[in-house]
Parts: sequence; structure tokens; C-alpha cells
Amino acid sequence: MNVTYLNQTLRILLLFILVFGALYFASAVLIPLTFGAVLSMLLLPLCHWLQSKGMSNGFASVLSVLALLVVIGGIITLLQYQLSDLTDDLSKIEERVGSLVAGVKDYVNQHFGISHREQTKIIKEQQSGGMGKVAGMVTTLAGSLVGIIIDSVLVVVYTFLFMFYRVHFKKFILRLFKPDNRKDAETVLTSAGAVTQNYLGGLGLMIVMLWVMYGIGFTIAGVNNALFFAVLCGILELVPFAGNITGTSITVLMALAQSGDTRVVAGVLITYGLVQFIQTYVLEPLVVGDRLNINPLFTILIIVVGEAVWGIPGMILAVPLLGIFKIVCDHCEPLNDYAFLIAPPKEKKGEQGNFITRLFKRAK
Repeated sequence: MNVTYLNQTLRILLLFILVFGALYFASAVLIPLTFGAVLSMLLLPLCHWLQSKGMSNGFASVLSVLALLVVIGGIITLLQYQLSDLTDDLSKIEERVGSLVAGVKDYVNQHFGISHREQTKIIKEQQSGGMGKVAGMVTTLAGSLVGIIIDSVLVVVYTFLFMFYRVHFKKFILRLFKPDNRKDAETVLTSAGAVTQNYLGGLGLMIVMLWVMYGIGFTIAGVNNALFFAVLCGILELVPFAGNITGTSITVLMALAQSGDTRVVAGVLITYGLVQFIQTYVLEPLVVGDRLNINPLFTILIIVVGEAVWGIPGMILAVPLLGIFKIVCDHCEPLNDYAFLIAPPKEKKGEQGNFITRLFKRAK
């Protein structure tokens, strides 16, 4: 074995470990900064289009950010409107939950011999003992809410600044390379932006399709405020793997609390199964596709690592950042082996994708 090659590999692995350590300890600064950079890449096509219509760079950047805020505001308004309808049913939900609790107390009384009075006493003792913890949780929640608001403002500011000074930043990055390597560096920057735009754009389109499918399915199943839960399940798709399960679980619990009808719960589960099948075998191959060209194993792994380093924001940013990292590895010779490892295995010509994508390719 070549000792020099082994030492180089170990140094690269050590560099990865140091990078993840830096990302963890500097998360408060880097999370909003990274969101701003990724969103600025997403908005660049709109900004370029506005500039092609004769607008200045600054005005086009402002309008692009405002367009993003309008979309986000529209989604929040829709959720608030649906949530207001949901609060109208709180009395019914409270009655249903009360009956479920009463049923649980009867079960405990019959099978464990603990009377209703003793159960109530135990619950009160637990509540009184946990008041300090509850107060601490409320304080933590309030602090987290303030932090989210501050980070959101920073993300908006960073997004605008990245777009407005994008040419200056690009020139700075190119100046870090020797003149002979600047062409490759520019290719990496262009490819990274294109991959991020394609992935996030495809993901946004898929989420809209999920809203429609979940909305139709939940409505047929008889879920109250079906649109709210459809939008919620679609938005949670931003958190890969865990998001859709979380959204469906919330919908099932609320369906039980609202009506307790097992047919509604069965309808929600059937809708979830059908939507997941369509998403996996139709939407993801056709809408998102293999634009990141990443091995599924490393997709899952980077999501787990992202959650460990940055929490939920890390899970959202992990996949596009891994796609950018792969592009860097493709164009950097010492990292070519890692690009090969991250990429999916190459299949025989004509056998790429699942049977749905192959069917569409044959139809073409």
C-alpha cells in the first residue's frame, strides 16, 4: 500500500472531522448564513430575469426577496386561516379527549385496581412536582421563539446581500485560485448554483403536488380542516424522511381527537400510503430526479449528521449541501474518490431509474 496515499486520505478525513466540529460550535452564526446563501441561489433565476427587463441589480434583488416573503406569507396566512377554523372545534376535541381519558381511567381501574380518585391524586402530584420544569420549558420556548425571529430577519438580510454582491463574492473566490485553475473554479460555482436551483425548485413543485394529493385524500377520508393538514404534511416534507411521518401522525391523532372514527383514521393511512407510493415512484424521479446524483445511503447518512450538527435546520440543508460538496469533489482531483463513493453505482445503459421512469423514457 502506498504510504503517501494513505497519509493523504487520513489528512482529508481529519479535515472532514475538523470541519464538522467547526460547523457544530459555530452553528449560531453559520445556520442563518447558509440559509441565506442557499435561498439566494434559488432566487438567482428570478433576479436575472428581472434584470433582463431593465431593472437594476439592487431593485431586482429587493423584488426577488419580496417575492419569496410574499410566498412564505401566503402559506402562513393560509395556515392561520385554517387554524382559526380548527380552534372552533376545540370544544368538540376537548370533549372527545375527555371521553378518551375517562376510558383509559376505567381500563386502569378494571385491570390494575387503581380507583379514579387515586389516579386523579397521582396526576395532580405529578403536575405539582413538574411546575418548575414547566416554567423552565416556557422560558426556553420563549427564548427559542425570539431566536427564530432574529434568525429569520438575518436570513432575509443575508439573502439580499448575497444576491446584491454576488459578482463581488464570485470574483473574490476566483482570486483565491491560480489563473490556470480559475476556469475550473468558475465551472464549480456555476454547477453548484444550478444544482441547488434545480433541486430546490423541483422540491418546491413536488410539495405543491403533495398539497393537492393530501388535500384530496384527507377530504375524501372525512378529516376536518383537511387543507390545513395537507399543507402541514407538504411543508414537513422539507425535513426528509421524518417530516412526512410526523405530519401524518399529527393528522391521525387529530382525526382520533375530532371524531374517533376508525374509518377516518384508515382513510388517512390509506392516503399516506398512496401519496408515498406516487411520491417515490413518480414525483421524485420525474420532478426532482437524480439532479443531485447522490447515493441513497449517503443521503440518509448526511441527514442524520445534519441533525446531529445543526438540528432540524441541518436536516433541511444537508442534502443540497452534500450535492454542492459532490460537485467540488468531482472537480478536485484529490477528492475524486470521495465523489465516486458518494455517487450512486452506475447501471447498464438503458436500466437507470425505476420501472416508472423507464416507462416514461420508452414512451418518449
